[in-house]
Amino acid sequence: MKYRQVHLDFHTSEKIPNIGEKFSKQQFQKALQLGFVDSITLFSKCHHGWAYHPSKANEIHPNLKFDLLGAQIAAAHEIGIKAPVYLSAGLDEKMARRHPEWLSRNKDESLVGTKNFCEPGYHVFCLNSPYLDYLLAQIKEVCENYDADGIFLDIVCVHSCYCQNCINSLIKEDKDPYDEVNILEFAEKTYANYTKRVRKSIDSVKPGLPVFHNGGHITRGRRDLAYMNTHLELESLPTGGWGYDHFPLSAAYARTLGIDFLGMTGKFHTTWGEFGGFKHPNAIRYEVALSAAYGARCSIGDQLHPSGEMDIATYKLIGAGYSELVEKEEWLLNSENIADIGVLSLEAVNNYYKNSLVEQKNKAGNTDAGCVRILLECNYLFNVIDISEDFNNYKVIILPDNIFVDKMLKGKLDVFTTNGGKLLATGKSGLYKDKEEFAINIGIKYLGENEFNPDYFKPNFNLPEFDNTSFVMYSKGQKIENISAKELGFRENPFFNRSTFDFCSHQHTPSSNKSAGVAMVRNNKTIYISWEVFEDYATSGSIILKEMVKYSLDELLENNKTLKTNLPAQGVVSLTKQKSKYINHLLYAVPVKRGSNIEVIEDIVPLYDVVVEVKVDKKIENVYLVPEMEYIDYVQEDNYVKYIVPKVENHQMVVLE
Repeated sequence: MKYRQVHLDFHTSEKIPNIGEKFSKQQFQKALQLGFVDSITLFSKCHHGWAYHPSKANEIHPNLKFDLLGAQIAAAHEIGIKAPVYLSAGLDEKMARRHPEWLSRNKDESLVGTKNFCEPGYHVFCLNSPYLDYLLAQIKEVCENYDADGIFLDIVCVHSCYCQNCINSLIKEDKDPYDEVNILEFAEKTYANYTKRVRKSIDSVKPGLPVFHNGGHITRGRRDLAYMNTHLELESLPTGGWGYDHFPLSAAYARTLGIDFLGMTGKFHTTWGEFGGFKHPNAIRYEVALSAAYGARCSIGDQLHPSGEMDIATYKLIGAGYSELVEKEEWLLNSENIADIGVLSLEAVNNYYKNSLVEQKNKAGNTDAGCVRILLECNYLFNVIDISEDFNNYKVIILPDNIFVDKMLKGKLDVFTTNGGKLLATGKSGLYKDKEEFAINIGIKYLGENEFNPDYFKPNFNLPEFDNTSFVMYSKGQKIENISAKELGFRENPFFNRSTFDFCSHQHTPSSNKSAGVAMVRNNKTIYISWEVFEDYATSGSIILKEMVKYSLDELLENNKTLKTNLPAQGVVSLTKQKSKYINHLLYAVPVKRGSNIEVIEDIVPLYDVVVEVKVDKKIENVYLVPEMEYIDYVQEDNYVKYIVPKVENHQMVVLE
């Protein structure tokens, strides 16, 4: 799997003439070389449904007069560049109008995707219809006729479908076709059948050819879905609605799965389908470096003009990031991420318990994202994990906000803490799944939800930035009774909840300044915070939430923290191991809001004299900056190697050898 990829979109209407007329092998190759590209995903079939090559299984675009795909693959291979092939699997607008009976439908009979045919947009196909055979023939034809280096299938995932094909299939199984559980179970079977048949079709021609099914999100806790692919491509365009928090969260989970993965961003100012939109080169530099720091290969999305001519400005832009990556790859290959903390993903646990989609979408995204944001800002080394992960790989496991515990999970947590592991639990985490009682031994009794919201937290420990006072807590609090735990902080209730006739000031009622019981406790293995601090941090971003978590993790890690640094909150730090070397990644760039809801990176502000300490188990012989190969001074004491990085400009790698 290559490090410097481009995903070349080519969704082209039949109303546009002269498709590919300006394609030139030499110009195509020049662009890829300017971009330092080593793999490019090329189109067999687009969302409009047309093929970009002669086809018996499909129809060539009516305004294309030659084999564009074949010419592109040959041009790429001639200069040593890989060429996976893209087929739109879930969308095919040409066939949507010819066979609307093959389309997916919502429960109210409206179409999935664009709701009807009276507005522009694509319509999603049901893979439990004759469309699947139509698609498989196209995939097999590509494998037979072209030297493809992989197959990329787009717009496919498990989703509910109430089309008559699915309704009748459930009736034949003697199941209620309008029961949501039955519909979801059948959707799972439909998707599994699709991936199995795709694999069989490919292997009948080119056994083992890489394949990826893109649904726009790698579902945490669904390893079965992940392993239906040979590798993962994490679609995450920061300016396209994903934001800059999405990729670190997704990658921190993907790297625990044991398969190659890449981060997919885009060159666009906004998102897919944008012609003439560009990021600042510094944004590309940062996003490429972030992929590298998180153990991912990189893919940058572009969109080919209908003429077939590559945009040279785009490939100079891509080259701004990939030219730097070329020099760094030596220290990225076969490296293993090091993590102190495992975040047990709420999304993953919801999937483990097979909670309904409504339950899953309620808070899981915010909870996982808020937890990762705090860990990033406080420079902790972490992975995002699911139930299947070996907990003993970590020093601390975080149970964020709503991690309920069954017998199996309790057993894993008990073994983990018996072996010396520590836990941080928040909100309702740690309660039994089927009763309001703590499954983990903290030394407290659960009393139920606090009837006041918001309420207040009065810490019993020193905060580095504040004097001791009462801090507002916006999330729902849980009431507890202390039995044997050490008390770290207390709850104060407001005088009353805000209502029509009982309100005070602009937002909420002030604290009564009276203790309403303990709210944060610890024993020798666990710290418990009685609010949903991670969901709250994702939505409110209050600094006290971060300080509570930071205090807890530092207490639990004690003197066993692998990496310490004074990198600012907007920095990103990671540590990997590569044979006899440790590689410390340091990144720093500050996204700013532009327009109504777009985060952009333009200015890269250098940092100077960044202090780092890394705990190692062997004597270090050299510490040096790469790819510059500049040696820097260091001191090794008590298993910690301490050094000062003279300058971090976007991304700096430090090798401890």
